[in-house]
Amino acid sequence: MTLNYEVIHGLDFTNEEIGACLMRGGLLSLELEFSKRCNLKCIYCYASAGSAMDNELGLPEIKDIIDQAQELGAKKIILLGGGEPLMYEGLEEVVEYIRSKGLQQSVFTNGMLLTEDLARFLFRHKVSVVIKNNSNIPDIQDTLAGVKGAYSRIKQGLEYLLTAGYPERDCQLGIQTVICRQNIKEIPDMWIWARERDIIPYFEIITTQGRAKEHRELQVSVNEIRDVFERLEKIDETRFGHKWSPHPTIASFTCKRHLYSCLVNSQGNIQPCTGIDMPVGNIRTERLADIMKRSPVIQKLRNIYSNIEGECKSCEFAFDCYGCRGNAYQATGNYLASDPACWLHKKVKKGAKKEEAPQSQSAGDAREYNVVSCKEG
Repeated sequence: MTLNYEVIHGLDFTNEEIGACLMRGGLLSLELEFSKRCNLKCIYCYASAGSAMDNELGLPEIKDIIDQAQELGAKKIILLGGGEPLMYEGLEEVVEYIRSKGLQQSVFTNGMLLTEDLARFLFRHKVSVVIKNNSNIPDIQDTLAGVKGAYSRIKQGLEYLLTAGYPERDCQLGIQTVICRQNIKEIPDMWIWARERDIIPYFEIITTQGRAKEHRELQVSVNEIRDVFERLEKIDETRFGHKWSPHPTIASFTCKRHLYSCLVNSQGNIQPCTGIDMPVGNIRTERLADIMKRSPVIQKLRNIYSNIEGECKSCEFAFDCYGCRGNAYQATGNYLASDPACWLHKKVKKGAKKEEAPQSQSAGDAREYNVVSCKEG
């Protein structure tokens, strides 16, 4: 399988699809958490996952949320932690339900509970899988996971997926890696290993929330992040023929999720994303469409190019990247603030023409989004 442009840059949807979504006030994807229950104790975990919380969503509620997302135009459901999705007893029924609705789906998992049968089941139902892989050194992987023996079990899960037929175009396989002090030296080699196997590398900056607040030894400087992103860019261009512009928060990826997505956590709270862990409503008391329509937070993020503040607003690269809203929120308390982990504003060339970023609150603004020349990659 040869990775295409959209896969390299994490572009699940075209600019035209995003523009149409903004016009109708709908969704293109929905992120869905099952439970905070987890079999790992990752020291960087954004959700501080471990034990299930009281009053978590039941299977009928999960199916209803999927229905509501599809009514809003969603084409893809992303099954996440909070905790570990494979620990959810109704996982296979949820996967079958999503498949029956004709929706795309992906699951983010630590992979420790994968079996040969489950890997084949996921492949058969066209579920793209992203598996945890923070280090190729057993002691480092186990330390980051907070559980002895995690390395070997994660590697076994990855082998089950490869044996089942991953990756294919309709069944993509990725590895999720947080860039931290413990693994930063091996990041380039891990990147090459993934690219050589058509495995998508989701290599991302840590957001300082959850357990990461208690483990400052994880942190690396902005300059170190910039350097490793620029090194990955050179590797991609010279070895694999992929071109992209280094910027936070995920290497080679462009995140525009706030224009077309949101998250439902395990207790039914609606959040803009995992990083902005600010409930804006609850699915048990209101319809998803009503929550999105009335939430000032959601609406401001849908109109991010007008509302973003600080250096991100005037950055030459603003259309490609509006910074990590989760990182801005966790670091400053303001989800519209300039991303403090970003280095791009320091590289803006004097006299460079700034591309006009589209707005999103009116039909005219959304139509503008359709025709703006996007410089992603």
